[in-house]
Amino acid sequence: MTPSDRLSSLEQHVPRTAESIRAVIKAYDVRGVVGEQIDEDFVREVGASFARLMRSEGSDTVVVGHDMRDSSPALSRAFGDGVTSQGLDVVTIGLASTDQLYYASGMIDCPGAMFTASHNPARYNGIKLCRAGAKPVGQESGLRTIADELVEGVPAYDGEAGTVSERDVLDGYGSYLRELVDLSAIRPLKVAVDAGNGMGGHTVPAVLSGLPLEIVPLYFELDGNFPNHEANPLEPANLVDLQSLVRESGADIGLAFDGDADRCFVVDERGEPVAPSAITALVAGRELDKEPGASIIYNLITSRAVPELVEEKGGVAVRTRVGHSFIKAQMADTGAVFGGEHSAHYYFRDFWGADSGMLAAMHTLAALGEQDAPLSEVMAEYTRYAASGEINSTLDSAEAQVARMEEVIDAFAGRAVSVDRLDGVTVDLGDGAWFNLRASNTEPLLRLNAEAPTGEGVAAVVDEVLAIVRA
Repeated sequence: MTPSDRLSSLEQHVPRTAESIRAVIKAYDVRGVVGEQIDEDFVREVGASFARLMRSEGSDTVVVGHDMRDSSPALSRAFGDGVTSQGLDVVTIGLASTDQLYYASGMIDCPGAMFTASHNPARYNGIKLCRAGAKPVGQESGLRTIADELVEGVPAYDGEAGTVSERDVLDGYGSYLRELVDLSAIRPLKVAVDAGNGMGGHTVPAVLSGLPLEIVPLYFELDGNFPNHEANPLEPANLVDLQSLVRESGADIGLAFDGDADRCFVVDERGEPVAPSAITALVAGRELDKEPGASIIYNLITSRAVPELVEEKGGVAVRTRVGHSFIKAQMADTGAVFGGEHSAHYYFRDFWGADSGMLAAMHTLAALGEQDAPLSEVMAEYTRYAASGEINSTLDSAEAQVARMEEVIDAFAGRAVSVDRLDGVTVDLGDGAWFNLRASNTEPLLRLNAEAPTGEGVAAVVDEVLAIVRA
């Protein structure tokens, strides 16, 4: 589908059923193919239902931002129409990264909606919703209510319609982040940045300009068709261009952002990827230096190096399920200063408990620029184990997934030090070796993550588990 086809498809009515609505309103956000699963009529109704929910909780304004996808401006306007039809006002901030929208939600103290499909291909779009103060809206905290209301029909509002105003928050966002992480006194660094034609091309200049950083830009042109590579740095193929740029330019560090720039991946001076778990440990250490004894959140497939380093620093390591809603809930419950995930989502108490790839990048730049060693040496302290990365296996049904997981548990029963079911099943094999096997929330997949002291140890665990899962 060409860009013009996608835009014209927004004007077409997408037939909806209860099943199709629930397929698009997912565990953490709303996401689907434009013109096939979502259109202006659909998001207008989502906006109206979201406004009703927020009005019932005492809010009178919703802030709305959007990414650079061709369909985003029209969809965000339709959403705003739905919000104002229910009597709430809309503040539009225009082009934004997701964490810029969270900043606006926190500063204005109102609910927010970000139009993006993150790292998904160009034909997709979606909505990330939050309450005032960037508090998450997930399946159990609002999305199911919205889906139910769309199935039944959103009731009309008989009061006065809301208004729409515009507000530019980009400079304020940049200033706020620079107050949280001071980079003004670090040594000069050459920083290669791959924005992937996504929103990093919009936010990096606003945040990092005027600092002792020489930015070497790659794919900063905003283009929701992603002409160079998918804006998903979690896939190794999408890091290749940045790795080459780091080596060729002699950069001290490379940064890669996903499409909505809420995640950041790091490459060292050799062009080697730095594991998000290592970044989690580094940032956790910096936050604990500022607030000794604080709590740090990590999800259960993050490297065991994270809780080890947190405890060595005198902090409290809190383990949680995978998923931003669980991390944010735990941060709120525990007052944790920071939380990190294996997927390069990083959460900060001082950023309303929300995630910001830019803040994580700035912490890494600060750690590098405050001393003279190269990044590979700086990160060595935080990299203690070999890891498999996430390995997916397709199974036909939920029943098949459960059956294979039980077979795996039985196979390791005589060797396991412990088995827990916080999220899927995690089997601790002792001596630093463990694996987690869990079902995807959105696809017919079993996801395997394994860790051990050596690459050989990881390979042995992976081979044995996959032999059962894929039998």
